[in-house]
Amino acid sequence: MERALGTVVRGLRSPIIKEGDNMENIVVETVLNAAKAEGYSFMDRDIITMTESIVARAQGNYATLDDIATDIGHKYDGETVGVVFPILSRNRFSNILKGIARGVGKVVLMLSYPSDEVGNHLVSLDELDAAGINPLADVLTEDEFRSHFGFKKHPFTGVDYIDYYKSLIEAEGANCEVIFSNDAKTILDYTKNVLACDIHSRFRTKRLVKAAGGEKVFGLDDVLSESMNGSGFNSEYGLLGSNKATEDTVKLFPDNGQPLVEAIQKRLKDETGKTVEVMIYGDGAFKDPVGQIWELADPVVSPAYTKGLEGTPNEVKLKYLADNNFADLSGDELHSAITNHITNKQADLIGEMEAQGTTPRRLTDLIGSLSDLTSGSGDKGTPIIHIQGYFDNFTS
Repeated sequence: MERALGTVVRGLRSPIIKEGDNMENIVVETVLNAAKAEGYSFMDRDIITMTESIVARAQGNYATLDDIATDIGHKYDGETVGVVFPILSRNRFSNILKGIARGVGKVVLMLSYPSDEVGNHLVSLDELDAAGINPLADVLTEDEFRSHFGFKKHPFTGVDYIDYYKSLIEAEGANCEVIFSNDAKTILDYTKNVLACDIHSRFRTKRLVKAAGGEKVFGLDDVLSESMNGSGFNSEYGLLGSNKATEDTVKLFPDNGQPLVEAIQKRLKDETGKTVEVMIYGDGAFKDPVGQIWELADPVVSPAYTKGLEGTPNEVKLKYLADNNFADLSGDELHSAITNHITNKQADLIGEMEAQGTTPRRLTDLIGSLSDLTSGSGDKGTPIIHIQGYFDNFTS
């Protein structure tokens, strides 16, 4: 009998994870218990994913604002620092900003506009057009911005991020100056000490600023890339991917997760006899068409995954085959022709018309987005995801 189901995604309820918990045991036991309770079996190429949050919590990968301030103080000697292109987020950046301000005497806060890197808008493009402002060329002071646009609250959070970020800096005893520019080199008119706070464009920002005369130039990926006074750290991403934990701490992106995913894969092979792929995921890489927010505030979707999740899909477009290659067929003949075509498709379909319109993204980004949408970011209580049939096709 032909299978009636393709991809199946299950959010698995797990215990609340605390520092020091054994993630390998918890994930394996959660996956095995769910399958037994719900009456389904394992298959080769199943995928088990887990949120970066529970991994980092189990690792105890936390840092205090004082830890951030210590590292910032070492890097900039307590001088004025230009904080360039931060995202507008209470969860992602407010505690980081407080830690930065705690470690210096003055912050020149340079915001990109009309939106931050991930799509949180300060103003709309239409408002810029009406004011005759060119965001590619014009530099605005805080007073100039206010004279054009006034005080504007984010439509989802109800926060005026300019006022909010400025108040956080000043509450830490640092002076604050706010400017608006989309040219990273603008900051050098104010200070040669620069902290690039963008995520996906950080390497370019640092390169441009250094080439233009920046002296002490770092990125968030350089802050807490090693432990300060016994703090947590992330050797590759530093503060990127961190979240507010308490009013005085941040939870960092998990560090060195590769041994964990490989250990879980081995345990599940021993327990089930099946080769299961495993990955850690953070934000999914998708964009909200209404709010215009690109979800990916983490440096990568997946910081650790098993080898079977490398690469991109190699798929043909069924509707293309039906409309073109086999347009004269129908019914069983069409089914048979498409099945045969898929069975014998090329190993690499890049550039082929029959692959046109398939999703040209990495498997980890696609699976991470699927997992993130399944687990959500609230109170579902399903930080572990079991995906079956993801690698199936029409012939399976």
